[in-house]
Amino acid sequence: MSQRDGFGSGFLLGALIGGTVGGIVGALAAGRRSPLNSSEEFAGQEPTEESIEGARRSLESKIAQLNLAIDDVREQLGSVNGSSPEP
Repeated sequence: MSQRDGFGSGFLLGALIGGTVGGIVGALAAGRRSPLNSSEEFAGQEPTEESIEGARRSLESKIAQLNLAIDDVREQLGSVNGSSPEP
């Protein structure tokens, strides 16, 4: 029974110390972080047709890249599992 009590108190102490250290490190890291694409950059600006079209094209390109990557992984997993790839 004494081992169980020692474990519980050690676990609690570790959780408190870990939470404190994690909180301090997180606060320091958040203070040094600079936002790259924050909405504050565009505050008060209306999106233009060009910016909307550029964003749409960029998203379509990323989706196409993701679809190709998914197909590639699906083929690789199909050959690993021994099943034939879908036509």
